[in-house]
Amino acid sequence: MKNIVVHHFSVTKEQRSMLKNQRPLLLWFTGLSGSGKSTIANALEEALSEKKHHTYILDGDTIRNGLNNNLTFSAEDRSENIRRIAEVSKLMLDAGLIVLAAFVSPYRTDREKVKTTVESENYIEIFVNTPLVECENRDVKGLYKKARKGEIKDFTGINAPYEAPVSPHITIDTTKLSVKEAVQEILHYIEPKLKLENE
Repeated sequence: MKNIVVHHFSVTKEQRSMLKNQRPLLLWFTGLSGSGKSTIANALEEALSEKKHHTYILDGDTIRNGLNNNLTFSAEDRSENIRRIAEVSKLMLDAGLIVLAAFVSPYRTDREKVKTTVESENYIEIFVNTPLVECENRDVKGLYKKARKGEIKDFTGINAPYEAPVSPHITIDTTKLSVKEAVQEILHYIEPKLKLENE
């Protein structure tokens, strides 16, 4: 942008990573509302914390209560929501953190933009592939019931689309795996990637 000059600070991403003894990663949880994204992300963060990793969770409701509280659930605003989250994630990766991002993020193009923003080697896509009928049966927030009554418009899975990932790094079906089993599967995949190259 015009009249903006990026300042290059002395402490690098690599130095911050070395201080934390970990390679930063963005773990992007996508799936329908009620699929279990935040529950699994929370349990995974606990497991990573026990292993002395430095982490942070970004969650849909939290972000929309603050940073993105001016956005609706229209297709355009959903894309802007994810764009902002991608930029925040990029900053957190620069800080050397492992970021766990739990967002419905229904559009493939938006998820691809996240991957491009943070660079593909830093992006792990985790598809929490819980069937709609199961998510609706759980309806922990009562949102599906409201959507079926027409009280919520643009609700993913009911009156707005969800574009499932074509080739996610990890797929979790919570009708077949417990939260603990899901965490173990994710840990098994990411632990080698968290090691610094000089280890």
